[in-house]
Amino acid sequence: MPTEIVVETEDRPGVIAEIGELFGQARVNIKAAAAFSQNGRGHLHFVVDNEDRALAALKVGGWKVTAKREVLSVSLGDEPGELGRYARRLAEAGVNITALYTAGERAGDKELIVAVDDLAAARRV
Repeated sequence: MPTEIVVETEDRPGVIAEIGELFGQARVNIKAAAAFSQNGRGHLHFVVDNEDRALAALKVGGWKVTAKREVLSVSLGDEPGELGRYARRLAEAGVNITALYTAGERAGDKELIVAVDDLAAARRV
């Protein structure tokens, strides 16, 4: 199961470059990423290939990790309505989506990173 690391930063030019360079120096590959800005703060979400190296690099770099959580990596067909159908199945199972972003494509399907409030229930969907 992939793990997402969330880093809170100041919202300024160069933050993503600095963390990207830090991960590169630590030989951490980023599998998926999303970045949001709110009220002058940056919220960066990373799914990486080596959680331990990523966390160690962030600590050495002085970055504030605000969350670390298991997430789902889900492949959906590249067809209109696929996301709606998947999200509906989660909703009907009582699962709330707390974060969602794309991680690219695999074999023509869209790869999504999905954070939820109930991993066990989401895995059954």
